[in-house]
Amino acid sequence: MRMASQAGSSSPSPLSRREFLQTSLLSAASLAFARMPARLLLPEFPDGERLGRVIGGKVPLKARPDIDSPEVGTLFEDEVVTWLRELVGKRPLWNCQRFVETPQGFVFAPNLQPVRNLPNQPLAALPEPEGIWVEVTVPYVDLELANPPARSPWIKLGSKPRLYYSQILWVDQVRTDDEGQTWYRVGEKFGTFGDLFWAQAEGLRPIAANEIEPLHPEVDTKRIEVNLLRQTLSAYEGNAEVFFCQVSTGGKYDKDGNPSDRWSTPPGTHTIWRKLVSVHMTGGTAGGGYDLAGIGWTVLFSSNGVALHSTFWHNNFGVPMSHGCVNLRPDDAKWLFRWTSPPVEYAPGDQYSKDAELPPTKVTVVEE
Repeated sequence: MRMASQAGSSSPSPLSRREFLQTSLLSAASLAFARMPARLLLPEFPDGERLGRVIGGKVPLKARPDIDSPEVGTLFEDEVVTWLRELVGKRPLWNCQRFVETPQGFVFAPNLQPVRNLPNQPLAALPEPEGIWVEVTVPYVDLELANPPARSPWIKLGSKPRLYYSQILWVDQVRTDDEGQTWYRVGEKFGTFGDLFWAQAEGLRPIAANEIEPLHPEVDTKRIEVNLLRQTLSAYEGNAEVFFCQVSTGGKYDKDGNPSDRWSTPPGTHTIWRKLVSVHMTGGTAGGGYDLAGIGWTVLFSSNGVALHSTFWHNNFGVPMSHGCVNLRPDDAKWLFRWTSPPVEYAPGDQYSKDAELPPTKVTVVEE
């Protein structure tokens, strides 16, 4: 994936931004506005500490963790199931052999996005006029376009206006309808086409300023190595490996299986040149491209838009899956965002390395 171009008797002490973010759940009442359509209310998701959202279209349920076992049912795109456990099964000719056990049967793990259902207490008002970053903490949140007509290709081409678990957006308004339901107006600050949406506030968690504070900022020997053959990433401080994870890089074949270097991840040593809390990414054509909103924890290290970033649309890490970027699980992407230099301020949530005091982290991409 590559990034699009932009778009008492004494007075109390004033709260810091962090304190205000942490205490704003107790803020005063917000403005009222017309009732939003009932169809946007969050659905009743299944019970369970862990859930899975179907991300592979029509997906078979198997009697056993074996792709050749009998089908006992079918799941469809965006259905949510209880994730009981993950185990090794049988899927010949595939790198991944993991299956997820659900109450209905077994699902091949790459067909399920790991999600949770963690509703939030809505804010009554924004901590500051400019807005806050929020993260989706439920399987999905339906949206209502606040400024029609639609501008983004993903909406204009008929996609559901919906946000998914772990996506990150910017909130610039809070409203409460005549039935007491709170709504956030969400949009994007970077790479945006200009679309704004209303979303049910319970599905979005405000991100506190301390969640973006840098990790180990005193260390000046940080470096990252991405291994294309193994599909792994290692973070080093000097010669000590301090972080390791599976990734999905770009492959040398296009979506139809034809040889292509267009979507490959460029080998060599690169320098981080920009970091964004969230950005809209788009590229390619309608038939072979992509258009995705709210890509969190983006770390750009190549001049043509290649980045490390959070990924919600697949769960097949360890296999090339991207259009050149380095796809990461959301928690891995967040850790690396905080650990790499330069650090990023909460607002605006964007930092160019050329404007930073600390030298940027190097990213080396190796082929073996």
